[in-house]
Amino acid sequence: MGPMTDSIAWNNPLRDPRDLRLPRIAGPCSLVIFGVTGDLSRKKLLPAIYDLASRGLLPPSFSLIGFARRDWTNEHFIAFVKEAVEQRSRTPFKEATWENLAKGIRFVQGTFDDAEAFTRLSDTVQELDRDRGTRGNHAFYMSVPPSAFPTVSKQLAASGLAKSSEGAWRRVIIEKPFGHDLQSAKELDRVVSEVFDPSSVFRIDHYLGKETVQNLLALRFANAMYEPIWNSNYVDHVQITMAEDIGIGGRAGYYDGIGAARDVIQNHLLQLMALTAMEEPVSFSAEDLAAEKSKVLSAVRLPSNLQDHTARGQYSAGWQGSTRVGGYLEEKGVDQSSTTETYAAIRLDVDTRRWAGVPFYLRTGKRLGKRVTEIAVVFKRAPHLPFENTAVRELGKNAIVIRVQPDEGVTMRFGSKVPGGSSMEVRDVSMDFSYGRSFTENSPEAYERLILDVMLGDPPLFPTTKEVNLSWKILDPIEEFWSTLGQPQPYRSGTWGPTEADEMLARDGRHWRMP
Repeated sequence: MGPMTDSIAWNNPLRDPRDLRLPRIAGPCSLVIFGVTGDLSRKKLLPAIYDLASRGLLPPSFSLIGFARRDWTNEHFIAFVKEAVEQRSRTPFKEATWENLAKGIRFVQGTFDDAEAFTRLSDTVQELDRDRGTRGNHAFYMSVPPSAFPTVSKQLAASGLAKSSEGAWRRVIIEKPFGHDLQSAKELDRVVSEVFDPSSVFRIDHYLGKETVQNLLALRFANAMYEPIWNSNYVDHVQITMAEDIGIGGRAGYYDGIGAARDVIQNHLLQLMALTAMEEPVSFSAEDLAAEKSKVLSAVRLPSNLQDHTARGQYSAGWQGSTRVGGYLEEKGVDQSSTTETYAAIRLDVDTRRWAGVPFYLRTGKRLGKRVTEIAVVFKRAPHLPFENTAVRELGKNAIVIRVQPDEGVTMRFGSKVPGGSSMEVRDVSMDFSYGRSFTENSPEAYERLILDVMLGDPPLFPTTKEVNLSWKILDPIEEFWSTLGQPQPYRSGTWGPTEADEMLARDGRHWRMP
């Protein structure tokens, strides 16, 4: 590119410099993972680190430290990492790439309340600074239950690991959920902020790292055809769905007592709603994006009648495809009297000029008909249809559907004339854009993008403290109301949730989309 093209590309507020052909490569640093033997680390984090290395986005000095209670040597841990990489990495396994990465892998055995273990961790960090050239730059990934955040934070402070030297940085990455209500979220934030500067705290929401979620911003703000109709003049309602076809698996210890709303709506779905409803930011910087998202969350109004405009359910035994599956109360480790919901649906209204009168319906559940996450913007019917009633009796509403996963892309649903015949017969059709068919590039996993952003100190895709607190303010009254209702309504595995969820939309004269 010439000088003029370079200037346009870097200064265009709708062009993210990270998407240019010149890659952003992290500087010298290490990543310490607490809870490194857990499912998240094995299935997502370790493969993502290898994929970053395979793409040439990690520095030669990059080092990885695993912290866990297992009595392992460095060699044991290296073998564990290699197995995870071989099974789950997105890019092909290359022996040369692996050997370079393995040279910087270390393991520290200990528990979170063991001060001596953190002393050993501090010694390991200093060794990496000296022998690997990590230069005092270290990120700490808390892939641990929220209850462990305060203990780990205080140990990092006591051992001096949280304190950065001049010209270096220390950062902490925290997995959701950040608390279980507003009060606990504020307390966790207070504890973490006593140890780390707020600018060094990165709260992970992996959905915000997905390519399709980021493409929502491009769809809205880089195209002239959508933004003029993205408002209450044309939009009837918005549905945001995250459906899973699996149960809780072996996560009863985490999930029971948390439930679908805290696990998914408070973070993933409210973030997707904020991105869908927000005004155009001044830029795509972290501050400007957070400001617009926070305005949306601040403007959310709960329904006056939570009984009619919320729904919750708990999956019972049924069929998932051709497989017979048990109900939630049959899952190992679940209390037989549990009132934890595995399905949650809520209606929210956004009291702004753009969205006044447009309901947002959010739903999530386990053991549903299929795995899908989508944002469906459903438009009002045309004000006048100059056709015979018989010609349009099956015509639905226009919709733009952003498919987040799987089969990432965008579908537009509209009415079209049926070919042939002398009469005007109109039927719903779809026009589809698919990432997989339109781009030859293999999209990176969300955790690749987010881990790299932490190392670069680039936080646009990470929710702020204000966003987290506003989200809990929305959800807490709903959770409090649900706590008075007793057992959630059962729904058969393999279906699309409890009947009260359908009734919730029917009261508004609407129905759920069938993904």
